[in-house]
Order: sequence, then structure tokens, then C-alpha cells
Amino acid sequence: MRSSSPLPKMSRRGRVTIAVLVGVFVLFTLLGWGVQAWTDWLWFDEVRYTEVFTGVLFTRLLLFLAIGLGMAVIVGGNLWLAHRLRPRLRPHSVEQAALERYRMVLSPRLGTWIALTAVVIGLFAGLSAQSRWNQWLLFRNGGDFGIKDPEFGVDIGFYVFQLPFWRYLLGVAFTAVVLALIGALAVHYLFGGVRLQGVGDRMTNAARAHLSSLVAAFVLLKAVAYVLDRRAMLLEYNEGAKLYGAGYADVNALLPAKEILAYISIVVAIAIIVFSNAWMRNLVWPGISLALLGVSAVAIGGIYPWAVQTFEVKPSLKDKEAPYIQRSIDATRAAFGLGVTETTPYAANNLTPPANLATDTSVVSNVRLLDPQLVSETYTQLQQVRGFYDFGPKLDIDRYGVNGKVSDYVVGVREINYGELTDQQNTWINRHTVYTHGYGLVAAPANQVVCGGQPFFVSGFLGERTQEACSSQTEQIPAKQPRIYYGERMTADDYAIVGQSDPNKKAEFDRPVGEGGGESYTYTGEGGVEIGSFARRLLYAIKEQETNFLLSEAVNEDSKLLYVRNPRDRVEKVAPFLTLDGDPYPAVVDGRVQWIVDGYTTAATYPYAERVNLQTETTDELTNRGTFQLARENVNYMRNSVKATVDAYDGTVKLYEYDDTDPVLKAWNKAFGGDLVLPKADIPVELSEHLRYPADMFKVQRNLLTKFHVTNPGDFYSAQDFWQVPNVPDAPDSGQKQPPYYLFTQFPGQESPRFQLTSAVTPNGRQNLAALISGSYVDGKPRLEVLELPDQTRISGPVQVHQQMTNNANIRQQLNLLSSNQAQVHYGNLLSLPFADGMLYVEPVYVKSNQQDAYPLLQKVLLSYGDGGSFVALADNINDGIKQLVEQGKRAGQATPPPTTGGNPTTPTPTTPPPTSGDAPPLTGDLATAAERVQTAITEVRAAQTSGDFERYGRALKALDEALTAFQQAQQAANPAGTPAPSGSAAPPSPTGSPGTGG
Repeated sequence: MRSSSPLPKMSRRGRVTIAVLVGVFVLFTLLGWGVQAWTDWLWFDEVRYTEVFTGVLFTRLLLFLAIGLGMAVIVGGNLWLAHRLRPRLRPHSVEQAALERYRMVLSPRLGTWIALTAVVIGLFAGLSAQSRWNQWLLFRNGGDFGIKDPEFGVDIGFYVFQLPFWRYLLGVAFTAVVLALIGALAVHYLFGGVRLQGVGDRMTNAARAHLSSLVAAFVLLKAVAYVLDRRAMLLEYNEGAKLYGAGYADVNALLPAKEILAYISIVVAIAIIVFSNAWMRNLVWPGISLALLGVSAVAIGGIYPWAVQTFEVKPSLKDKEAPYIQRSIDATRAAFGLGVTETTPYAANNLTPPANLATDTSVVSNVRLLDPQLVSETYTQLQQVRGFYDFGPKLDIDRYGVNGKVSDYVVGVREINYGELTDQQNTWINRHTVYTHGYGLVAAPANQVVCGGQPFFVSGFLGERTQEACSSQTEQIPAKQPRIYYGERMTADDYAIVGQSDPNKKAEFDRPVGEGGGESYTYTGEGGVEIGSFARRLLYAIKEQETNFLLSEAVNEDSKLLYVRNPRDRVEKVAPFLTLDGDPYPAVVDGRVQWIVDGYTTAATYPYAERVNLQTETTDELTNRGTFQLARENVNYMRNSVKATVDAYDGTVKLYEYDDTDPVLKAWNKAFGGDLVLPKADIPVELSEHLRYPADMFKVQRNLLTKFHVTNPGDFYSAQDFWQVPNVPDAPDSGQKQPPYYLFTQFPGQESPRFQLTSAVTPNGRQNLAALISGSYVDGKPRLEVLELPDQTRISGPVQVHQQMTNNANIRQQLNLLSSNQAQVHYGNLLSLPFADGMLYVEPVYVKSNQQDAYPLLQKVLLSYGDGGSFVALADNINDGIKQLVEQGKRAGQATPPPTTGGNPTTPTPTTPPPTSGDAPPLTGDLATAAERVQTAITEVRAAQTSGDFERYGRALKALDEALTAFQQAQQAANPAGTPAPSGSAAPPSPTGSPGTGG
């Protein structure tokens, strides 16, 4: 009787149809891959970074072949071995009779089936492996950090460069062994080596030896995993301390437990092989060994560390975890570049506007009034000229030296916005061959407005200027090549075809001239991929799925294709190992518009360092409003190691090394030949003048400093001195954080004005001001500075100040007059500026009409000095506002407390008297200086008394005594005849109190 086949046979036509479909699918897949690879090569050849293309491609191929082939050999080899070890005679049973049908189908082509299975598994393993090209390159090229971890004394380079790839290889090995075990077990069962029914042994000796060896290999890999886990423990989250890194229980219980379990795993692996094959030849004792390993893992690796944590650590957690908290603090500050932070106490005890506020030239004269987010609409309306030009939703801040004076400017690039082309303009010819570029970098001083609140434009003009005071009559920031072919408004579909064989035929729209007219232009730059040949045109016709590459007369033998035109995308393609800042900015360097992009090297395996999510840490009010949102990448190491530039005309990309001590950048540079990144010494001087502290790096560091400015582990655990970033002052309920702001100004302790990124922070859970954090470059080195206010400061934070200024009765009335059904009030950046031992707040007020195409105009300036509520002003400009504050200070005067009887003061609890009304002039000269010295000394006494540091308290009392003596001497010198001080003038407060009563 003929036995029926378990699987129906397919007809010849069906097999041919499937083969054709598979062939077409493979053909189009390979064609797509081939076109993408070829066009990528042409693009990398254009920008002269082919070593990146070949380096990444060959590394991907190497990993694909190595891991894929290794996985295929291991799995396929074990399947073949299981078949070779099959029993020649199988006992008769119902089970074996049922399996016989499948054996009849598989046996004739078993080698083919094994090979096919191995190839499929190897294919998926290789595809997964090729995505690990970055880990492999760091593994091969990484060096030492020169810093050792605090537990094992191993260089940090092992954790950053070696550990990730070792863990990946271990995962591959586990997968290979498990798949081999499952496959071998299936083959042994199918061919009778393993039986579920029948008399006698259920497993042949050969099958038992094979399968037990695979199980032993799995257990040995587990031993290796325990060894790597010991190192990886320094990266885990410590729930007790709420920090990353191994804590007390981990180091004293889990760490030795992992070592013990590694040895137990080795013993169990040996026991499995011996008991299964050399001695008892059954699976009972191997099973018992595996069970003992599981029990040991639970008891030694789980219960014992839990007991130590619960009964030893928790009752005295602060003391037990203190050394490990200190490790996390030190590691985090080192990993994110916080170790060089300079913290300076700032008394902020002056609550009255000083007279020299009106004559200052370092702070007040540089106050930025233009908000780059709000005035973007103004730039677009006043400098757009044509509807397809655009400046984006947010402009940038940079500084230029004009007429011998350096100040900050609000700058924007007039780009083509293809989304604003009309239906008539938006044809393929117009979109890709006519409207190819923007024109000009438009700049205006950040501290100046004209013509009813407009910016004073000084560059980027399209044609002749009228004789008006609304803009400069000459280009103050001239660009020899103002055309913008590469810009932030470009998307992946916005390619341009440029170049003409006929020099008299100019197809590109260059710039508008006169009423409705315009000049034409032909691109002459080095950028772009040549597409004059038929093969190139066919190639890009397939890539872009556009027949016009072949049919249109606009594409000629001299044509070039410009694509990947967004500067951030361009740098990302050239340097895929970098994390890029979300806010590229333009600058005129040597007469050409250059986009500057900050690049970060990151890692996620720095021992004990805090792990942060870049997207979460960098998101604020401006995210996706002219800035790019960073990916959700978890990192615990970050360096601003690269400054990249993209030429706005020809797309030239250059990578400059900026942190020459970063081991991660050195590894990447070595991986791509050693000269991918230009040395720091090659940065042109004119370019270096426009480099700025990067915003996203600063946000991460600022957010970390809200906690990690506390370096004492006990204080860190109590979390009483933590700070927080305030919400947007004019919309605190939105939950969005106040963005940092760029200023060209001089802070206390700085020798001259700097271009710096600044942010205010408040105490955690409160709204008064805690500190000002600034980031700047000094001699080409990044510098973080913190001006820390006393704990019990009366100075209000940004949210409080905005509320106090806008809720002032007189100011509220004026603001209501500005806003109506026909207009809206918008508030610009609220700037916090330390000045004369006090705090000056400045907030520009814009008014935007509700009419169509209206744009915001700067109409008023809000100012406040001191604690935010005592001295406020709303003025037409900054100078008038400063005058109002100074006049208020003069009228308020300073209160005169009862005179002291002389001698040393008893241990005081200082109190600062509130200002009182009076018409007397403020103190000047040496008397004012002596009074400020007394105020500073009083603040130090209060801070010392609060800290409980008696040595510091004694020094503070001595300084206060000396300051009081100096004030009395200055007062006598000012009144030699002994005439009394005028009513309402200032005298130093006389501290009263007794030890221990204040604070």
C-alpha cells in the first residue's frame, strides 16, 4: 500500500510563478539598495568624506558576515551533528510511526533543509549585527581615559569602549547556544534519539552527550555573564541613594554573590558533563545541578543582598550610602564637564537701585531687547520682499564687531520656503531649477530699536536702501557671497538642479529688483553632484522617482544636483557618530555665510555617572520652534567635542576638533583614518570669534547642576539645597521650562564683557532666586560659572518678578492700554542681570496688532531692581527705564537706624532695614563704598550663622567689625565738623541680637 505524502505537491506552473515573484522582489530590493549605495557614494565624494562611507559600509559588511556566518555555522553544525548521531535502529511505537512520515519528507533533502535554516538564522543575525558598527569601531579604536573606576580600579575606557561590545557578543553567544539546543533537540526527537514513549532509555547516549554539552555551554556562558555583571553593576541604578552606580548592598553583598555564582556555574557545567556522560549517564543529577544553580542564584544573588539592604542599610542609609553617593557626585561632574564649574557667592543684598546704574557701560548698555523668537515675524514682514522667502520661527544671537565695538546681534538667513510657493509657482521646473536659493544674512543690533519698535537692520539688503532711519545705509556685516543654497528650511525633498551650458542663459531666480522684477543667476560653486550624463540622470530619476531628470530640457550636460541641503542633516550624514545640537546658527566668516553646528560625543556606560535622557533634558519653550528636538537617547557622558561648519553657498562641510582631550572623539577619528576631524589649531580666527557655548549642552549641565552643585554626600542625600529650573515667566502654568538666553555682558568677577549663555535657577519647590548659571568660552576653553545667592535671599525669581512687575497698579494700567481687542501684548526674554550687589531684571514688551500680516513691535521695557517688587518701571526704552529706577532709589533713600555706641558689636543676628521715603541724595564716594562693605559683611554673618560653622562665623564678625569702623571713619571724613547726616541718608545697620537666636 502506497503511503500518502504529508504535504501536497505543487504544480510546475505554481513553482514557476513563485520563483518569478521572488526574483522580481529580490531584483527590485537589490536595485533599491544599489541605487541608494551609488548615490550615497556620489554624495560623499562631493563633500570629500568617502572614508566615512567606506568605513561604515565595510564595517557593516564585516559584522554581517562574521556574526551571520558564525551563527549559521553553530546552529547548522549542531543540526547536522544531531542527524549524524541518530540511532540506526528505532524501536517500534505509535510515536515513531507518526514521525516516520516527516522523516520520509525531510531525509532526501535534509542537507538542504539544514542549510536553509542556518542561512535564514544567519541572515537575521547578520542584519542585527550590522547595526552594531559603532560599538565595533569603538571597541577596535578606543583607548584609555586616564581615569579609573573607584571600585575595581579599571580604566573608564573599558566601560565606554569594551564593555558594550562584550555584552553584545555574550548575547549573541547565548542566542546561538539556545537556538542550537532547541534545533538539536528537535532533530534528535524527529530521528529517534529522544523518545517520549516506549520501553528502555528515552535518550540515546549520543543524544545525551550532545544535548548536555550544549546545556553545559549555556551554563559556562552564564559564568561569563556573572563576571561581566560585576563590572556592569557600576552602571545600574541604586534605588536607596536614588543615584546610578553600585551602592553599599551591591558592593558588600551582590558583588561577592556574583563572583560566587560564577564559580558555581563553572562547577555545575562540569557536573552536567560528568554526571550525564562519564558516570551515572542520566539526567537526574544534571537536573539537580541546574536546580541548585537556580536556588543559589535566588538565595545568594537575591535574598542575601535584599537582607543586607533591608536590615543593615535602610536603618542608617545616609551613613552607609555616603561613600557611594560621593562616587556618583564625582563621576557625574567628571562625565558631563561639571568639575571645572566656578561657584562664586553673590550677596545680592543691595535692594536699592544704585546711582551708577545710569552711567554703566558694561551691563546696561549691552542689555538685549530683541527676542529672537518674537522678532522673527518682524524680520519676515520687513525683509521678506517675496512671499516665498522665510526666516523661520526663531532667529539666532551672535556677536559682531562693528565700528570698533563688539555687541550682540539678532541674525537670520533669508531662505527659500518651498511651502510658501503659490500653485502657479509650485511646478517641478520652478521648484527645483528656478527657486533654488535664498539671499542674505539679515542682522540687527540686539539692544536697539527704531521707527516705532522695529529692529535696525544693518545687513542682508536685497537692493537700494531709502534714506530712512529704519535701516543702515551701508552693509555693516558684508557678505561677499550672500546666496543661500543650504539652510534650515530645506527638507529631504528640496533638491535643486543648477548649472547651465550656455553662459548667457540664467534660469535661477536670484533676487527681486524694482517693482515685480528680479535678477537671474547661474550657480558657480563647487557643491553638487554632476548629473550631465545619461547614466547619472537615469540613476537620480530612479532615486527620486521623477522622469523629468530624463525628459526636461532644464537638465543639461553641465547640471549639478544639490541635495541633503539642511546643514544639520549634512553634518549628521558626514559624522553619524555625533549627536548634534538642535540649534544651528549662521555667521558671516571671511565674507561667506557659514552654518555652525555643535557636535557632541556621548556614551552611556560611564561608571557611577548620572544617566539622563537628552530629549527630556533639552526640551523647553523653544523646542520645535526653530530648533530641532533631540532623540530620546540615554547618556551619562557628554562632551562638546566638535564644531562643524557648512558653507551656505557650496555646502562644504568641515569638522573641527574643539575638545582635544576627549577620548571618545579620538577613537572615532582613529576609526576613520585619523584625519576626519581637523585639529583645533586649524580653526580660523574669524570663525572662532563666532563660536558660542552650545545650548543643548548647557541645558544638560544646568539641569545636572541643580542637584550636583551639592558636593557633600550628606547634604546631597537630604536634598535640601537642590535647585530647579523655573517655568516660563509669562506662562508658568504651561509647565514649559524657561530657555537659557545668550547675552553679551559682564558678570561679577569677570574682567570684561563676554558672550555667554545664562539661566536663572530657583530653590526646589520655591520661586525666589537661588543662582545664576552661565556658560562661556575663555581663551578657547569652556567655562561654567555659578553666582550663588544666600539661602535666605529676598531676591525674587523670574516668575515672581514678572508677576510683581505686571501686577503693579500703575504698570497694569499702562499694559491694559496697550492690549485691546485690536492688539495683543507679548513678553520677550526676562533677563536676570547681577549688578552692584543687587539684581536687575529687564523684560521687553511687544505689541502685535490683530490685523492681517501684522508683526510684533517693541513698545515698552519692564525693569525691576532689588527684590522684584520695590522698584519697578515701565518705560519706552531701556535708558528711560534705568532713569526711573535710579530716581526711585533716590526718593526711597536708606533708613538710618539708632546709632551704635562704638566698640565691637556683640554676636549679632543681622537685619537689613527696609528702605524709607526721603528726599536726601544717596551716599556717594568713599561713604557709599563703606556702606556697601557693611552690607556685604552683614550678609556673610547671616550666612555663617545659618551654616553652623563657628570658625567662619568668627571671621565674619571680625570683618563686620572692621567694616563698621571703616564706615565710621568715612562718615567722619565726610562730616569733619560733626554735622549730622541728612535725614533719609544711609547709615550702616546696627546688628542686634545674641548668639544662636538668629538664622
